[in-house]
Amino acid sequence: MSSTQASFSVQDLDFYYGPAKALSKINLEIEPRKVTALIGPSGCGKSTFLRCLNRMNDTIPDTRVEGQILLSGKNIYAEDMDVVTLRQRVGMVFQKPNPFPQSIFDNVAFGPRVMGMNVNMNDVVEQSLRAAALWDDVKDILQENALGLSLGQQQRLCIARVVAVQPEVILMDESTSALDPIATLRVEELIAELKQEYTIVIVTHNMQQAARVSNFTGLFWLGELIEFSPTDLMFTRPKEELTEAYITGKMG
Repeated sequence: MSSTQASFSVQDLDFYYGPAKALSKINLEIEPRKVTALIGPSGCGKSTFLRCLNRMNDTIPDTRVEGQILLSGKNIYAEDMDVVTLRQRVGMVFQKPNPFPQSIFDNVAFGPRVMGMNVNMNDVVEQSLRAAALWDDVKDILQENALGLSLGQQQRLCIARVVAVQPEVILMDESTSALDPIATLRVEELIAELKQEYTIVIVTHNMQQAARVSNFTGLFWLGELIEFSPTDLMFTRPKEELTEAYITGKMG
């Protein structure tokens, strides 16, 4: 698959926090409109890698990147890449829901307003909340404070907020780890629906979740990508001994 067909093509990526090397020679292709799961033990580099995909690591002092990450064939670390535009194209949902302390409507409308998008805001809010499977829950309370929602609803609101700016890719960093099992299931069902329109990359400690929702899975270990393959093969016929040891619980 050529890099222009992939949502992302990652080529020989190294990442450093100061002198410490956190990622080493990462190479993978992230296919469009598929779910890619990144698994591995804590501190293995998977969240660092995820944040490389929309340059969130730029906000951390004394970090640097070597290698390339191509989005639709263009290096996102090129000098002429506009980071604001990149983060509109590649949205992120964080581990803990982080709605703004304002109305549900204003949370969803925030991005389009900031970006000056020429859209019907009522339509955008409704469409985004529908896409996040939240419209029926909140359609009668749009002016109420978003902080009054349950944690699961808050996380789906954060997904709606990302969807509102019409991204191409949605990154999810342990986005269900703070949720109860029922809310987690709702988000997993939502991921399955969203991949019809968006490329999705998730970081998860939950291997069962990776097996349930993803098309491709990558195992990170000590800053290296040990194995990357279709999810069903990863969990039934892994190529690497380390992968088999990790998914069977012998290591990790």
